[in-house]
Amino acid sequence: MTREFEGKTEKEAIDNAVAELGLERDEFDIEVVDTQKTGFLNLKKSVKIRVHLTDKFTAVHNADPENDFEHGIIDFVRTVTEMMGFPANSKIIYREPGKIGIRLDSQHSGILIGRKGKNLDALQLLVNVVAGRLDGSTKVVIDSENYRSRREEQLIRMAQKVGDEVKRSRSSRLLEPMNPFERRLIHKTLNDIEDIATKSEGDGLYKQVRIYYKGVGQT
Repeated sequence: MTREFEGKTEKEAIDNAVAELGLERDEFDIEVVDTQKTGFLNLKKSVKIRVHLTDKFTAVHNADPENDFEHGIIDFVRTVTEMMGFPANSKIIYREPGKIGIRLDSQHSGILIGRKGKNLDALQLLVNVVAGRLDGSTKVVIDSENYRSRREEQLIRMAQKVGDEVKRSRSSRLLEPMNPFERRLIHKTLNDIEDIATKSEGDGLYKQVRIYYKGVGQT
């Protein structure tokens, strides 16, 4: 399955794809199919990309619930956000085996996301408790304003920068507390960097990742 998206830059085109498909950046492949300069003196740029989706992903656009489980989850999210005083319109944006993605559209998105996504994580955790009781096998991913994709890009850049600093100084750095998905992203980003290793430290849901220099012959 392929889809095409446009933007002023390649990054903007990718962001548009992520927002509409409701997928994480590492869940699809892209190819740049066209780059044009238009307008007066060719100062305007347009980039078109083609997104390749694997068969297991079924991206949807503003989909309505199609079974009792999805109706139950959407109703629960609506009820919880209303009780919080920050009502949100919930839409299913993708389906895949064992997982559905839900986007929250609200004038209160900043509050629902919270500092570093902690409110969004808390809501997602609560929704998945209910999902476990309704279905027992389907995970629900909650997002708003494409926060999770933007956060992922930010963490990858930060991990690469800190990894370079640690390798150069032959020291170690302890990162801020992160949820399990974010920690896995840090580990994955630095997994193949020579002389650099990572490990999680702490207890509870929000642990810290330590990036450290291991060097040749060191442990």
